[in-house]
Amino acid sequence: MTRIRPRTGSLLRPLLAALLLPVLLPVQLGMPFFHHRMGRVRAARAAGDRGAISIELALAVIVLVAIAGGVLAAVTALASKAKNKVPTDLPTAAQ
Repeated sequence: MTRIRPRTGSLLRPLLAALLLPVLLPVQLGMPFFHHRMGRVRAARAAGDRGAISIELALAVIVLVAIAGGVLAAVTALASKAKNKVPTDLPTAAQ
């Protein structure tokens, strides 16, 4: 039995990628630094250095908070732009 239409996932994946990749740009830019920090945490854990683990985890949290701040700033900018485009007066039925 052959399928006439393509799978839904094959159509949905490029659409989601086109919509979400620009939105998630701050996350994409911060991920290499985050992965580097997590690698250092693994190395410190293997060496048994608890102080280094704490410092590396604190730096990773700082990076994640900075990424969240970037996303929040982008959403706030988008909201203020959209707010200016929304009309404030509603037309009445008499017009």
